[in-house]
Amino acid sequence: MTRGMDGKTVLVTGATNGIGLVTARELARMGARVVIVGRNPEKTAGVVAEVGAAGTLIADLSELAQVRQAAAEFREREGRLDVLVNNAGALYSQRQETREGIETTWALNHLAPFLLTRALLPLLRQSPGARVVTVSSEAHRFGRIRFDDPEFRRGYSGWGAYGQSKLANALFARELARREPGIQSNALHPGMVRSGFGQNNTGQSQLLWRVFNLFAISPEQGARTSIRLASDPTITVSGRYFAKEREARPAPQALDDGAALRLWELSEEDVGGAGAP
Repeated sequence: MTRGMDGKTVLVTGATNGIGLVTARELARMGARVVIVGRNPEKTAGVVAEVGAAGTLIADLSELAQVRQAAAEFREREGRLDVLVNNAGALYSQRQETREGIETTWALNHLAPFLLTRALLPLLRQSPGARVVTVSSEAHRFGRIRFDDPEFRRGYSGWGAYGQSKLANALFARELARREPGIQSNALHPGMVRSGFGQNNTGQSQLLWRVFNLFAISPEQGARTSIRLASDPTITVSGRYFAKEREARPAPQALDDGAALRLWELSEEDVGGAGAP
């Protein structure tokens, strides 16, 4: 196992299962000081040894107040960040709102990584070769940003909201690369991974995910692209989209720089202008 991450500090969200857990574990094996974010204190503590984590943050990333608190705690406690892996995400077949009144898919899948990244930009800017890795999905190909109704207050569709959020991930990575040329920012599709994803739903939706899992790849396979983007020094591009460990061409709407800028501005309004300037 290469030790190419010696001396680097990495923060991985959604690291208590699936590809997030594998990503954190493998980066730790490469020598990185890995901090993981989890929602459940007991579960998060239980995976620390498996991951080899140096620290944990407990936060429900669907709530912006907790995202801010997690970022503040990380800044105060660690003081250094070389790689941020925005991995946490979910699909909700029925429309839900967080305690802050935001549609949950939009809050967790897009606003959380947007706000967390912005809040940690001062640390990332101080680290030469810093990277932000954002897990998107091929679902971005059927996504459209509903600028007039991003929270699907009208005509909710679980897949529609999910596709929009994954397109937002790709556009966010692209706009971040434009705004921060000193930080490498890329998005990726991990593949259809056999994990706990989708099991937060009930009824037919949960059964459908169980069928999908029969044909899905392992978390170890799904994490490979995240790991490579976080650690491989031969990757020098930024603002791109990757799949199967290689650069891939995303859907045309993920290359729309005007939409990326508009989304960034909308997201700033949604999070109240919090985070780094």
